[in-house]
Amino acid sequence: MAKKRKVKVAVLSDVHLGTYGSHATEMLRYLKSIKPEVLILNGDIIDIWQFSKRYWPKSHMQVIKHITKLLAKGTKVYYVTGNHDELLRKFVGFRLGKLQIVNKVLLNLDGKKAWIFHGDVFDVTMQYSKWLTKLGAHSYDALIILNRVVNFFSVKLGYGKLSLSKKIKNNVKTAVKFINKFEDTVADIGIANGYDYAICGHIHHPEIRQIKTSKGEITYLNSGDWVENLTALEYNDKAWTLYKYQEDTVAQNIKLKEDNNAYLSSEQLFENMLSEFKINPAT
Repeated sequence: MAKKRKVKVAVLSDVHLGTYGSHATEMLRYLKSIKPEVLILNGDIIDIWQFSKRYWPKSHMQVIKHITKLLAKGTKVYYVTGNHDELLRKFVGFRLGKLQIVNKVLLNLDGKKAWIFHGDVFDVTMQYSKWLTKLGAHSYDALIILNRVVNFFSVKLGYGKLSLSKKIKNNVKTAVKFINKFEDTVADIGIANGYDYAICGHIHHPEIRQIKTSKGEITYLNSGDWVENLTALEYNDKAWTLYKYQEDTVAQNIKLKEDNNAYLSSEQLFENMLSEFKINPAT
């Protein structure tokens, strides 16, 4: 196996474990290719909204198990709660060794302040129409299944893969972003608080860019997702970079155990997950 890349800080969000669209296997390969000092799971890692489907491939549990292995090896892990895993907000403040469950993370990186949070707090569709957002999540999951069927026949016919879900999702998220000015709001608040970096997820749009206003300047970063874009943020040598799985041939060639077709019920999932993190649900 190739030597693991050292990463000072790695930020991933919107993995949506527990849904058909989650690329858990690809994320696992990525995690196995790096040696992070700090791993920030920036919301919507586990899609608790979708547990009613009782869909939990063993590959999804392997991601959880690998994160616990990183903890055992000294990686500091922050689990930042998002809207799809908001149930975990009742555990905010929980600590176990190097694991913390939080609503946000503030880091000092080489003298610069980084503000890291999921981002759903600035989404007006979440604040005022949660039922509509959940309906959209279920529809999107169904679209993922349809997209896979279409791609199966498209590849067989020699046309290559299509991305119906990405096109539709990006159009919807672009509309939401335009209406509530998501990025501008993040930048304004970040500048007002004296932060150098504002880092979020939620809108599934990977990006690194400078935003200037009359009150100052800030670096806005979005880690993207592991449903369509398969991206993450990495901090090394005083700089942030946007990681893209499609461009990482090393991670793509990592061999995994052939047990990804085994499934767990939601009851088994919670028992195993709580056991992995040693969380007592009664506390």
